[in-house]
Parts: sequence; C-alpha cells; structure tokens
Amino acid sequence: MNDTSIFEWAVVGAGPAGIATVGKLIDVGIDPKKIAWIDPEFKVGDFGQRWSNVSSNTKAKLFVKFLQACKAFRFDECEQSFELQTVDPEKTCFLRLMVSPLQWVTDHLIDAVYAARCKVQSLHLENRCWTLTLKQETIRAKHVVLAVGSEPKVLHMTGPKTITLQDALDTERLSSQVTADDTVAVFGSSHSAILVIKDLLDCGVKKVVNFYLDPLRYAVDLGDWILFDDTGLKGLTAVWARENIDGKWPAGLQRFISSEEHLTQHLPECNKAVYAVGFERRHLPIVTGLEPLRHNEQSGIIAPGLFGFGIAFPECKANPFGTKEHRVGLWKFMDYLNRVMPVWLKYGT
Repeated sequence: MNDTSIFEWAVVGAGPAGIATVGKLIDVGIDPKKIAWIDPEFKVGDFGQRWSNVSSNTKAKLFVKFLQACKAFRFDECEQSFELQTVDPEKTCFLRLMVSPLQWVTDHLIDAVYAARCKVQSLHLENRCWTLTLKQETIRAKHVVLAVGSEPKVLHMTGPKTITLQDALDTERLSSQVTADDTVAVFGSSHSAILVIKDLLDCGVKKVVNFYLDPLRYAVDLGDWILFDDTGLKGLTAVWARENIDGKWPAGLQRFISSEEHLTQHLPECNKAVYAVGFERRHLPIVTGLEPLRHNEQSGIIAPGLFGFGIAFPECKANPFGTKEHRVGLWKFMDYLNRVMPVWLKYGT
C-alpha cells in the first residue's frame, strides 16, 4: 500500500459484524480496493475461535439468510457443501456449523480488499480524515467502522475459583475442569446460564447453585414479531428449562435470587463459579478526543465518519409493547446494517 493512500472505508474486526460490513460496502458500490479491513487473524473473530461449540438460539435458516444477503459474499456460487445446509432450517444448531461458511466468505473477501493482519492501536481525526495507527503502518480512511467484539462480564466473587464462560460453554473443556465433588455457582438466567447449568449437571457435579436476578424469559413467536426475541430462551435450551427449571428441578440443582442474604448463606458452599451475566465491549483502541466512546443506539454513529457495529455497539430497539432490547445475532446485524448503511454513506467528515 502507498503510505499516502486514503481509503474510503476502514473496517476494524473480522467477526460476523465485520464480514457483513465489508460485504455490504461492496454491494453499495464502494471499490473493494478502497476498503481497508483490519484484524489480527481473519478467523471469524470470537464467533469462530471461542464460541463455535456453543448451541445457538438462532434457527439455521437465518444463518443461511445471512450468507445470502450480500451479493459480494458470492455464497450462491460456492461449490463447497456445508453441514449447515443439511440441517432442519427451522431448528437451532451449534455455532460451528456457521463458522466454515463464514470462513469461506472471509477468504473470498480478503482477496478483494486491502487486508491488514494486525491490531489498531489508536485513531484520530485530522484534516477530515481518520488516521489509524497500526504496529507497522498507518492507514488513513474517510470512514471507519468499529466491529471489535465483546468480552464476557466477570463478577469476581470472593471464594470460588472462576471457570471462564468460554470453558463453561464447551462441554469438552468443561468436563476437564469439574469433578463429581464440585459445587458450582452459576450466576445469571440467560441462554448461556441455562446451557451452563445443563452441562454441569450432565458432567455429574455434586451441586449447581444458580443465583439470578430475573425469572426466566421465553421467546414467543407472534407471527410478525417475537416477544423477548433478544432476551428470551429459544430452541432446545427453552425446552430443557421448561422441563427442568420451571418444571421439576433435577437432583443437585438449587436456585436463589441473587440477594446479599442468599449470597452470604449459599456462596460459601461453592468451590467454583461461572458468570453468565452478559457481555461488555472489548477494550478499544484509543480514539483521541472521544473518551469514553459512545454510540447512538439507533444509528451506530459515534462521530462524523466513525461508526460502531455488532455486539460491541448493538442496536437498541423497542418491541410493540415498548420494551427495549439490544438486538444481537447475525441476521439482526444484517437487518440493522441494511437500515443504517444509507445514513453512514452520507455521514462523513
């Protein structure tokens, strides 16, 4: 790359949100050679490297819909067959079934754009152009999209040893970290928390103590919209929860509201803990003059020519009852991108 080149767009991150952004930019007519795509590995981000063995709450047909939503993906031209295309489209599936197709798309897009395999250290706006400082080069772009991903929140309770959410949601890794003598605290009542509870019981641990703030929520398809679409349990996880939590508790499971009284009484029994209490934005590169970094939750706009997208900068949307939820999921990202891209194209520096 010529050091004096100015790209039209720079996309930071190569998980599903970054992949979708690059694809849609090409679809709307941006010259691929005017797009800089920056990621240390280009291996489908955390989705591909950390969560592939997790059972998703997304129907397989929505994964396929995502892959077909960008002409630039050229997925319909792919001669390779993927397991995703053989499963029941109306049922949920493991995330790993989506990783291989996304990697195929990534490899295809890398050949079209300027790909930099590194991390961004800092950004600053100068002469109506964003400068991105990398380890061994500097990239200048008129527009920047941050699709940097998020990390699981950790509560750091005193006493029990922490099992990371990444390990807890991978049954093979989890089985190597627990024994039949363990009593494990699980914090949360989300999709991830219920999966962890189920897997711990399947691993034969002596006791699982679930501390939660809210009752379980179930997603309900109402035809033209879904109640609790972003916070409710779906698929096999919902089935298991109805039978084993709202139904008859399995031997070895206890549940308590996460109050000071209950924590004081029951947490000392636990020698290990899993925190399934949501995600927080990954550490961002320094953006001069914009600390802390905030985005508009309806448009993704951070500043002129600077946008946030994906799980780190999710859309907040109200359902017909007025309840607001942060929309996270591959097809939700694509749907959101379709609506905000026309705004981004006009909101430059």
